[in-house]
Order: sequence, then C-alpha cells, then structure tokens
Amino acid sequence: MPAASSLAIVLLGATLAATSPEPLLRIQDPALVESSGLAASVWHEGILWTHADGGSVAEVRALDSGGETVATVTLEGIDPYDPEALAPGVDDAGEPALFLGDVGDNDAQRPDVSVFRFAEPRRLSDGTVEATWFRFIYPDGPHDAEALLVHPRTGRVLIATKDAFGGGLYRAPVDPVTANEGSNRLVRIADAPSLVTDGAYLPDGRLALRTYASVFVYDRPGHQVATATLPLQPQGESLAVDGDRFLVGSEGPRSTVYAVPIPVAASQSSSPDSRSGTDPRQDRAGNADGESPDASSLSTVYRVARVVGILLLLAGLVAYFRRTRRR
Repeated sequence: MPAASSLAIVLLGATLAATSPEPLLRIQDPALVESSGLAASVWHEGILWTHADGGSVAEVRALDSGGETVATVTLEGIDPYDPEALAPGVDDAGEPALFLGDVGDNDAQRPDVSVFRFAEPRRLSDGTVEATWFRFIYPDGPHDAEALLVHPRTGRVLIATKDAFGGGLYRAPVDPVTANEGSNRLVRIADAPSLVTDGAYLPDGRLALRTYASVFVYDRPGHQVATATLPLQPQGESLAVDGDRFLVGSEGPRSTVYAVPIPVAASQSSSPDSRSGTDPRQDRAGNADGESPDASSLSTVYRVARVVGILLLLAGLVAYFRRTRRR
C-alpha cells in the first residue's frame, strides 16, 4: 500500500474516532433523495427548509422534527439549472427571506449562475411564491459551486466554489441588480478549503464553510479561527446554523440530519460584528467582510488535506504507469 494511502486511512480513522454527532431527524420524503441545501426557519420553531438537487421546477420543502414534509413551496416561473444551496437571509426591507442558489456547474461551462430570493412563508402550506432572480458572473471564468451564504442582517451574498485543490470565496455587490436588468460581477475575496459543499453565516457575523468531513469557522473571510470534524455521511452537502449548533445533512434516500456543536473559536472577540461599537450593517459599505485574501491563515488540517490529496494523486499515477509497463 502506498504511503499516501496509509496516511489517508490514519486521518480517516482519526476523523471517525473524534465524531460524536447527535442525530436530529431522518428525511422521509422520497422526493428528497438528493437533499442538497438546508436552512433553519425563522418563523417556525423546529422547522427546516431543504430542496432537491436538480429538477425542472424550483421547489423548497419544509421538514418537521420527524423528517416529514409539511409544506412544499414552488417558485413561480423558475426552471433551475442545478440548484445546490439554500440560505436564510433578509430582503431589501429587512424581512426574513430564503435564497435558493442555482450555482452548480459540474462541467464549469455556465456563463453565469443564479440566486432566487423569496419571502419565507409565515404559514406552512403548499403554494407558489414569487421570487426575485439575480444573475452572477465570476471574474475568472466558470466554477462549480455548492455553497451559498447570505449575511443575516444585510442580505449580501457570498458564493464558495468547489475545487479538489482549494476553491475561492466570492462576494456579490452590495445592491445587486435583478436578472431583467443584467448580471452582477462577483469579486474573489479569499481562498476556500478543498471540496466545499456548503456554507452558512453565524448570528454574530462569523461564517462557516463545510466539506465532506469538516467544518471551518472564520471571523472574517480568509481568517480561520476554529474547525470541527463532521459525522461520516454518504454525501454530506448541506449546512445550517441553529442557535449554538450546526445542522448537517446529506444526499441519499432517507438521509439523516445531524446536530454538531459550533466549535469555540480561538478568539471570538475578533469577529467583525462582535466588536464594541461596530455597526453590523458596515458590511454593506464593503469593508467589514475584508477585502484581501489571507492565505497564511489556512489551518494545519487544511494544509495536510491538500498535501494528502496531491500524494494520493501521484501514488495513483505511479501505480497506473507501473501496471501499464507490465502489460
């Protein structure tokens, strides 16, 4: 067995040993075999919103504490390309809203990606709602993405791309134009871990990005302050925040949503929104998010993961060429 493979197994074993998740619910709806996004309801205690990956209709479903679907909300007139994320936020009036991120692009060929914003329903019933459509363009060409974050007090959008060797965190304009007015150019503001599958803002303004195995907490883009191991899931792709815990979900039939405590940061006092005298809406001025990447702040775990990935790739190539020469 190559040394890289052995190291990967050791890391996986450490990950499993350190995991003590709390099962929260099991999704019962057969239409949610590919539950891809997750958001805790603002109006309805104990209700989670989720959606399916793909389809010709944009739908968001409400789950109760038993994992049963209690409402299906259809976005009027929307035929999505590849919806991959769901985030809570606010609309222009500051009212609770949900943002459906149609940001998937496995072949990295889409000229733009879309985000649909709609008011979170105050009543749990099936129905159709109007949505505001925003288009976004990356400054450096198409990317695949599965993570959408929306600031809880300003409604400003962030998208984290998904890449095997490290992605990027991109920020939308303060006041994006709607799709009928044109597209909005994103700005890359920080590096992101490898294989980011979702993200979420914490109530205090910090943000989190999850991968298949871990979640990383930042007090500002690019400046990591904490990390936690996530439970082993078939295809862990969703992340939500509910009080002092993360909720993490997965694709797959009857998949389980787990509750994981939010890790304690090395210094939570450095959070932009927790500093005395800081206006939480300063983010709209463009300076509380942090303008420049801080690549030096990537965690040791992240660095090791990247090195292991490269070693595994090289080991695979060496094994392949050895087998080729023997033929």
